[in-house]
Amino acid sequence: MTLPIPGMVIERHRTALVVTDLQNDFLTPGGAAWGLVAESMAANNTVANIEALLGAARESGYPVFLSPHYYYPSDGKWVAPAGAVEALMGRLGVFARKGPLTLDGFDGSGADWPERFKPLLCACDTVVASPHKVYGTASNDLVLQLRKRRVEKVILAGPVGNLCVEAHLRDFLEHGFEVAAVRDATAGARNEEGDGYRAALVNFRFMAHAVWTTREAVRFMREAADRP
Repeated sequence: MTLPIPGMVIERHRTALVVTDLQNDFLTPGGAAWGLVAESMAANNTVANIEALLGAARESGYPVFLSPHYYYPSDGKWVAPAGAVEALMGRLGVFARKGPLTLDGFDGSGADWPERFKPLLCACDTVVASPHKVYGTASNDLVLQLRKRRVEKVILAGPVGNLCVEAHLRDFLEHGFEVAAVRDATAGARNEEGDGYRAALVNFRFMAHAVWTTREAVRFMREAADRP
């Protein structure tokens, strides 16, 4: 059985770029979780492709929504059992911050944005959502922020396709958004069961309205911006 391709037509005033976990611990060599996805990101040119999406958003006037992942000292007092990746991130100290009301030690930390992205983020209409704590949007205000802007269509990217990106995709669909996943602006880790990146692509194809390359996404963003 051949799956249909619904497609997504970008409308600039109703469309946003959403990037999950745009943070040093995943995207910068030496980051606490860099080793989980470094090989996959190199194969996909993920970091440069995310940069190209941010550049297109800046040039064509699309808002950028970031869904960060922060852990505060109070989160270390959780007693409910953690899943496999949660436990690993806790052990590695991924996305650690000193507290929700301070930026002490934040600049250049694993929770901070990579330096190469900061000029683009400062030049864009950028919204930083409250942190998600596991994988999806259930624990942050991202959906509210999008709804308050009347955004109905999402171009979705981020470093870990089979975890936070896929979880955000599923949540967006449940909330009635149209979603285009950018297949080479993401990555995935491997374990003894297989390749997380390939698993993400399979599920993107089953669920998303569109699965684009970065080149396609940038072209569509620019074309839509030129339409009256």
